[in-house]
Amino acid sequence: MKPLVAIVGRPNVGKSALFNRILQQRRSIVEAQPGVTRDRIYALADWAGREFTLVDTGGLDTDASSDLTAMVGQQARQAMAEADLLLFVVDGREGLTPADRDAAEVFRRSGKPTIVVVSKLDRPDDTASLWDFLELGFGDPVGVSALHGLGTGDLLDRIILQLPPDTPGEPETSGVPVAIVGKPNVGKSSLLNAILGEDRMIVHGRPGTTRDAVDVNLTWEGQPVTLIDTAGLRRRARRGPSLEQYSVMRTTRAVQRAWVALVVVDAAEPLTEQDQRIAAFVHESGRACVLLGNKWDLAGELYPKNQLFVTGIRRELPFMDYVPVLTVSALTGEGLGNVLPAALAAAERHGSRVSTRFVNDVVHEALSIHPPGADLKISFGSQVGIRPPHFLFFVNDPVGVPTAYRRFLEHRLREAFDFTGTPLRLSFRARRTARTRRGGR
Repeated sequence: MKPLVAIVGRPNVGKSALFNRILQQRRSIVEAQPGVTRDRIYALADWAGREFTLVDTGGLDTDASSDLTAMVGQQARQAMAEADLLLFVVDGREGLTPADRDAAEVFRRSGKPTIVVVSKLDRPDDTASLWDFLELGFGDPVGVSALHGLGTGDLLDRIILQLPPDTPGEPETSGVPVAIVGKPNVGKSSLLNAILGEDRMIVHGRPGTTRDAVDVNLTWEGQPVTLIDTAGLRRRARRGPSLEQYSVMRTTRAVQRAWVALVVVDAAEPLTEQDQRIAAFVHESGRACVLLGNKWDLAGELYPKNQLFVTGIRRELPFMDYVPVLTVSALTGEGLGNVLPAALAAAERHGSRVSTRFVNDVVHEALSIHPPGADLKISFGSQVGIRPPHFLFFVNDPVGVPTAYRRFLEHRLREAFDFTGTPLRLSFRARRTARTRRGGR
């Protein structure tokens, strides 16, 4: 399990801007209006070869003025409870405020290691208030400008130093970990039972029978596999009792522990917003994926041809066009023989490596076909990680890489190498100049 770092602070202090700057991409909405971010947003980050999960949160308002504000604050507290390290973000232009002092009490009660991050220090004279935040009692603060990228390297160095070692955080798996996820009552446990050929899990018509993540070990054609059956991920509006929150947290952890997620949808019903949310969570978590349209025994009349169902899935989930789509029936056994082979193939590609020479062949070909523009120069690229495959490109302006060109590079990599079933991570870093290599002399 990767360590989890939560970005927390009162509304409108620059949390989402910092989140985007660390990731070097626009993942959270940034507006001057307070309260834009409400739900927790997770993303995988890396620095100096160390990976960790970064969480952006809504404003932590200790004096909530509405039910919505209280719910947003609860989301932030939930992130704090899950986190291994907290980034307490404050506004350097406003200086230390009573609301910051109130928030500091929440951080102290959490008992978690905390770094105070003084944001919005965009001008040299903004740093005058930096040391006022020593009063909060969390050690030396780190000043940053998410707008210009100033101080973020120092902050990331501090984060890496204070992170705990990577730990499983869940029971060890004895084979390729494959999580079965989906909304309640789409037949996840029925699928597991059908694959195993036994009634291993309780199956009931009432949604929500499965409350926890359960590991089942098996061997498929000589390959050890751990299937993780999970509780259904419900819509947020229906989360109430702590038991439901526990189920959601365990399902989230199960996905993070897995190499591959089998995303199960009901093929006999239209794809829902909740299905889309679950698929997006798997994609953003960097897990390989196979999408299963279950209950095909009921859906066959709706889709005389399998391809019509697949086409509909591609239209509703355009960000997962790399994912295999299979139609299955836990009741009749139709298509079940294809599930584990597809999952294991996706797991293999999830951990595959490409030599730097071949990566740069793709880069040079991409540049010749579609140059990125006169102001953007790409020097070279290299694969720097797996699960998922992670490619790093050295450019003159990392922030200036258009989203469309990121997609173009990913498309070229997928055309050159078989990455079916796995997402890709593309990062861009400023190349070192001759002046930098000589130590600035």
